[in-house]
Amino acid sequence: MDSPALAPVLDKIVSFDDEPLILVDEQDREVGFLQKADAHVGRGTLHRAFSLFVFDSQGRVLLQQRAAGKRLWPRFWSNTCCSHPRRGESMETAIHRRLKEELALECELRFLFKFQYQAQFDDDGAENELCWVYAGNSDAAPRVNANEIAATRYIEPAALDAEIEANPAAFTPWFKIEWSRMRCEYSEVMTPLTANAS
Repeated sequence: MDSPALAPVLDKIVSFDDEPLILVDEQDREVGFLQKADAHVGRGTLHRAFSLFVFDSQGRVLLQQRAAGKRLWPRFWSNTCCSHPRRGESMETAIHRRLKEELALECELRFLFKFQYQAQFDDDGAENELCWVYAGNSDAAPRVNANEIAATRYIEPAALDAEIEANPAAFTPWFKIEWSRMRCEYSEVMTPLTANAS
């Protein structure tokens, strides 16, 4: 059964249009820097990003509904947390920084894979990312940042599969790509920890 959405208790502003993102080529080599707002204009400029999936000990994944004020895909359901490393910031630093900023969570995160995609939201904005995907485990209660997240919920993988099949338009494009690959190649990260201990 899905957990109810939690009331937002954080209100710190953690996203800025002028924060410098890392531009990369298709081999993920740095080629420059660009302000976040500019990197998402038109068809977007390829930049480095990350997506995080946090599972509880029952094997349920924590989803977030993106805040209504987001420029791209507002109020769409997505993975636990996603963002970008900034200029001069390591990926390891960035993933833990953002998870704490958005959900007040801290946990070990395991790198799974990276992939490139481009997704058009409207005529003026898109995602164009080389995205690193990580998974971790935590039973801590998330405290959401209302500037970034409208709601959160935990859901079992099979139930999420059914939701995506029934209503794919409710979910962000990158999340659907990542989830499909995780279900095929990384199902072990979804195994309840109680099962692993038995």
